[in-house]
Amino acid sequence: MNVYLLVLCLALLQQEGRADPDTQGCHSPEAVRTAEEVLEQINQDRTNGYILGLNRVYDLSHTPETVNSGSLYKLTIDVLETKCHITSKKSWKECEIRDISAVPVYGECEVSALVGDQVKLQRYSCVLREVPATAVVSVCPDCPTADNLNEPVVKETVNLSLERFNAESGLANIFGLENITRASSQWVVGPSYFVEFTIVETVCSKQTDVSELSSCQPMDCQFAHRGFCSGSHMTEDDQFEIRPIAGKNFQDRKAVEVKCEIYEPQAATVEERAHAKADTDHTVNQQHNHTHLHAHEHVHKNSPSDVTITSPQNSLGTVVYLAATPRSAPAAKLCPGPRRHDLGLGRFKL
Repeated sequence: MNVYLLVLCLALLQQEGRADPDTQGCHSPEAVRTAEEVLEQINQDRTNGYILGLNRVYDLSHTPETVNSGSLYKLTIDVLETKCHITSKKSWKECEIRDISAVPVYGECEVSALVGDQVKLQRYSCVLREVPATAVVSVCPDCPTADNLNEPVVKETVNLSLERFNAESGLANIFGLENITRASSQWVVGPSYFVEFTIVETVCSKQTDVSELSSCQPMDCQFAHRGFCSGSHMTEDDQFEIRPIAGKNFQDRKAVEVKCEIYEPQAATVEERAHAKADTDHTVNQQHNHTHLHAHEHVHKNSPSDVTITSPQNSLGTVVYLAATPRSAPAAKLCPGPRRHDLGLGRFKL
């Protein structure tokens, strides 16, 4: 009898620990844990854009386990864009949510996942949109507002920022523009422009003559380094003419700032691990040390350096930007769950 009671108590404790979503809805720790883990997998599946962070669980349905693969969860989760680009491969929990001063983006993801010992993403569909400038300005009149990525001043600010990075970085090769991902402007003592963009390593070394830089092509292989940059340029007035930076002379271009994060190619990391394991196995079997030397050939791209990244064919879902539309109230009881962020826009329902 004592053994029976012990087993019963353990079962009840386990059931309580899992916090059945049928009784606790979007407040269930199990539902929140599923949302957190499934969002990690969504970000890993994507190849373009910014990493998304969790704001709240908006709605859910839960089918109890019928097969060994686990229970089926269908979730609607509210998300906010972070300041980390997908290229970084960071966890969303490491990334800072875009606040009201950084042109915030919000949205929702419809998600299907199997939940057992592990959470396995099945499908997802996310819709994102920028917080309207009117909502931002009503709370923060001096905050930056979004600019069209195709504006000449935006492209020029990107070029100035990238030229400064290439001139001042200690890297062996020149980097070229891949995509402009975000642009905004703000009046300080004059118009100030802020840009974010991705870059890719080219086949040109830092010793390449300035006159030949325009012909530098990206490395067409999985071992090219990529990076994510934020740049800015402050002008004195609307009539200020932006001129190219010549060489490495930035004495007259102090208003240009740039900061880039360069990421190791994932393929190179995988290969290094494989070689390390092979070296270890070979040492054990042959009882001697040896060194691997590897050379990777880089092929010139025929396309321009402004490359558009597309989602892989085996992607589990989509992320699109669409205008806001009314949505129905949650179907589940005790939903939605609490918000983690309101960005100071309490009256604007994120």
